[in-house]
Amino acid sequence: MRAPDDKTAPDLSLGIPGADLGEGKPLLGDVAGDPVVLVRDNGRVYAVGASCTHYGGALAQGIVANGQICCPLHHARFALATGEVERSPALSPLTCWNVEQVEGKVYVRAQRPAAAPRQTHADGPASVVIVGGGAAGHAAAETLRQEGYAGPVTLVSADRSEPYDRPNLSKDYLAGTAPEEWIPLRPADHYKNLDITLLVGSPVAKVHVASHLVELGDGRSLPFGALLLATGAQPINLDVPGVDRPFVFALRTWADSKRIQEAARVARDAVVVGASFIGLEAAAALRARGIRVTVVTPEARPMERLFGPAVADFLRRQHEQHGVAFRFGSRPAAIGHRTVTLSTGEDLPADLVVVGIGVRPATDLAEQAGLQVDRGILVDAQLETSAPGIFAAGDVARFPDPVSGERIRIEHWVVAQRQGALAAQNMLGRKRRLSIVPFFWSQHYDVALRYVGHAERWDEVRIDGDLDRLDARIEYLAAGRCLAVATINRDHESLAAELAFERQGVPGTSQ
Repeated sequence: MRAPDDKTAPDLSLGIPGADLGEGKPLLGDVAGDPVVLVRDNGRVYAVGASCTHYGGALAQGIVANGQICCPLHHARFALATGEVERSPALSPLTCWNVEQVEGKVYVRAQRPAAAPRQTHADGPASVVIVGGGAAGHAAAETLRQEGYAGPVTLVSADRSEPYDRPNLSKDYLAGTAPEEWIPLRPADHYKNLDITLLVGSPVAKVHVASHLVELGDGRSLPFGALLLATGAQPINLDVPGVDRPFVFALRTWADSKRIQEAARVARDAVVVGASFIGLEAAAALRARGIRVTVVTPEARPMERLFGPAVADFLRRQHEQHGVAFRFGSRPAAIGHRTVTLSTGEDLPADLVVVGIGVRPATDLAEQAGLQVDRGILVDAQLETSAPGIFAAGDVARFPDPVSGERIRIEHWVVAQRQGALAAQNMLGRKRRLSIVPFFWSQHYDVALRYVGHAERWDEVRIDGDLDRLDARIEYLAAGRCLAVATINRDHESLAAELAFERQGVPGTSQ
């Protein structure tokens, strides 16, 4: 995607005074109609594409650090020297241009050819099997090839679709504003080109640890030298009479989102059960389609445990201003013919019901294999399970938190991607420890919410700015130490907070 046009952007092929290019300050320009960002970092000058390859974020508004340019939108990072992706969620590299400095001026010349693939090598396990085609599994498969691993890689997924952009399923795609072609992470021939065997619609029946075999549901067996369990999480089912009616849906897979869209074409009234991110994003998407929406939740506020009362009340106001009705302190008691009966006795009209009451880690395979499991698959700081050579990553992995020392499990897309990449590197003997600063984003109408860090408990919340003006930074502190930062329409500050947490090694005092 091209960056937004800027009529004042200079033609970099004609040159600019070198003095106009500040250290670490991206400058947006143009070369033969292509938007380009010019960057001086540690005295060297680089020219790269101006749009993040994830969702087209404006890199000129990002941050330059450690030889990288970082996108303020969803925190992808790229190497300035090569354009290569250094951090997800971006998957594809940036285009790079040649730069010349002549008599105090900086000129951007022709595009450089794409970097050559890394030389393949025979190091590592005899073969790798990855169970799960979500964020972690997909990232692991691609990272193995990016790291030069030449052995067989098999990605096995129970989902019938090739790996896709799950976060969009409850956002623009459900609202009908994201086209179908945005959803697959890669073109159909991509996996063949990387020599990755992709088995979709292939549930795994059992993992045989001693014999290093994965047994598929159809009876086939796959040998592995190293194994990654990236089985993710499964939606918690609603246990009430009538939940099996055809207009009641969970929202986890691409197929789920398609079915909800089909039902939404004729629906007039929808009930969303649960005020989670999935529930609230689905509510916003359905309102964008003109459907009347009621959100039912046993809580007093939406997502108060994550954000605290002030932000929770703000999110409630945002949804109410867009026509969403809430029924707090209530649960569905039964689902009838086009109605939902609540525990309070109220009947709500419903042509469509979306259930978003949380997920549970999919640990069945790990339990059957005898791996250590406790509210997730237990892994060490290198994401290795209790069985050598078997790793776990993503929503299913419960890992040691370097901040609290406790084991935690995080259900965020970017965290899963970065864990999948780390697991792949450690399969190849890199011995890298987990040091990821968690990050997620959520969109509610025109509210762009970013969250970095991890704060399961806090004793103080500091708000800078004005929530209702959609301009705020929210810090979550425990004993004076900042554990997490949420921002509303302050994308640059969100990215800066992530980088600050990384520099500190652990979250530090509020700054």
